[in-house]
Amino acid sequence: MVPDIGRGSRTHGLLVYLYGPGRREEHTDAHLVGSWDGFAPDPGRDPDPKVTLTRLTAALDLRVKQAGDRAPAKHVWHCSVRTAPGDRRLDDEEWNAVAQRIVHATGIAPAGDPDGCRWIAVRHAEDHIHIVATLVRGDLRNPRLNYDFNKAQAECRRIEKKMGLRRLNAGDGTAAKNPSSAEKFKAERTGRPETARETLREAVRRAVAGADSEEEFFTRLREAGVRVKLRHAPSGDALGYNVALPGDRNRDGDPVWYPGSKLAPDLSLPKIRLRLADGAAEPSATAVGADRTNWSPPARQRRNATVIAEHSATLLERDEDGEAAPQLVGVGELLDAVAQTSPVTTRAELAAAARAFERATRSHVRAERADTRALRSAARGIVQAGGALGRGEDGGATAMLVSTLVLVTLAAARWHSARGHAQQAHASRQAAAHLRTAYRQAAATPMRMLHDQGRALPDAQRLMHEATLRAVLPENVVRAGGTEARTDALVATLAQAERAGHDSEALLRQAIDMRELDSADDVNDVLVWRLRRIAQLPAHPGDGARRPQAATRQATTPSSRTSERNATAAVPLGTAQDPNRRSTRR
Repeated sequence: MVPDIGRGSRTHGLLVYLYGPGRREEHTDAHLVGSWDGFAPDPGRDPDPKVTLTRLTAALDLRVKQAGDRAPAKHVWHCSVRTAPGDRRLDDEEWNAVAQRIVHATGIAPAGDPDGCRWIAVRHAEDHIHIVATLVRGDLRNPRLNYDFNKAQAECRRIEKKMGLRRLNAGDGTAAKNPSSAEKFKAERTGRPETARETLREAVRRAVAGADSEEEFFTRLREAGVRVKLRHAPSGDALGYNVALPGDRNRDGDPVWYPGSKLAPDLSLPKIRLRLADGAAEPSATAVGADRTNWSPPARQRRNATVIAEHSATLLERDEDGEAAPQLVGVGELLDAVAQTSPVTTRAELAAAARAFERATRSHVRAERADTRALRSAARGIVQAGGALGRGEDGGATAMLVSTLVLVTLAAARWHSARGHAQQAHASRQAAAHLRTAYRQAAATPMRMLHDQGRALPDAQRLMHEATLRAVLPENVVRAGGTEARTDALVATLAQAERAGHDSEALLRQAIDMRELDSADDVNDVLVWRLRRIAQLPAHPGDGARRPQAATRQATTPSSRTSERNATAAVPLGTAQDPNRRSTRR
């Protein structure tokens, strides 16, 4: 059950809308289901609705007129209450009980208080009602409505439990402000797919992702086509900023400006400055051993980001608030960077993942050590490298990174769930679902090629690597999906790693030990990407990029395997995954 509260100054105008046909003829059988005394006139049940509507307006506004100048300018309190999709249909009596509980909980009309505000509840659809109240009490004082939205939310959670309705996640006051009904209708009227508030929120998030300075942040905003207006103190220092969409104007023809703090609690200028100061983005490091000549900048930066994302997942699993909270913010920036530079094939799902995870980045947990430099550096590198092509090494590197981000968002969901952050945990799981879809899109071609390569290996070579898998991996992983064919890509990767001079069994054990695999949809896929990253193999098996030089290269056969491992024992397998490595470039 979802409440939505707003305030206005025109009682009659609101009632005309509620009893009217609606903007798309969606209002049917408008009528009262409750009122302050149970005897309010009902235009929906009267043969002369216009006259009754005037009488109802006068009755609601009576105390407002009596209070005169003491009445608040916005004296109309409006709360819509909607059941969740799939909930049973409530009858009028039940909706009346809901309305009475809401006005009591918010302080509009406490039960047993004869001086409570006048209110009505109008129903013109199956799944919701509108509560309208005028904000002057019988003693001509204004009601105390501190935290009325939070109180309405809490009461809705209790109503859901009592009436057997779907239990929605409780909020904690850290969510971004939802668009108003007027904003939604304006978006529909002007043909926009979303409201200006939502478009601007995403634009600001993307502009701050990996930004190195306040100036760069504002430059990115302007380059994205957003209008920016700074608020200055008498000293000349910027106190805040407002943003507007070109062409979005009010009835007076002026731009509709939104302060950053009204887009989301963490997008105010002081909060953005803290983020820039605590986690100033460093020049993005290049993974040790990477073939800088043949790998494109987008592919190289995605591989680097995969290293850092793996480390973030580990920090989230340590269950330490001071370390985990800033990681969530940094992961949000990394998702925004990937989404805005993603190829067409994965762009929609990655953008949806970033938008969903935005809710998971905010909670009341405060970071004691707000170090997001590695993540912000990765985000900066991805943005600066530009868009990936979605094929070849770019596409494979995208699949590699997205596979890891699925595990990161699931780790975030577990971290939030352990702290009772229901909305943030749900948002993390939503992001993971979108990332899974994006992964399937990005990985389809490289994984198909790897499967083909695994099946094409000589029998002796394939059997050797399958024996390694059986020795190292649990049986349920080796036979995932009930068929050995699931491991073809993993076998092909082990074979390529040995040809590059690595000990395939040691490499596999290292990939397994990096962090848990229980949350992976397909352990084989996760291990494929970890192995290819650690061994510095091309992310796209058909890519013509030159393999990094290893200590030795020999034909991988059962008879030569021991000597090959001895020759490669000194190869530092872990150097490519050091999350604390800092670039020496400035």
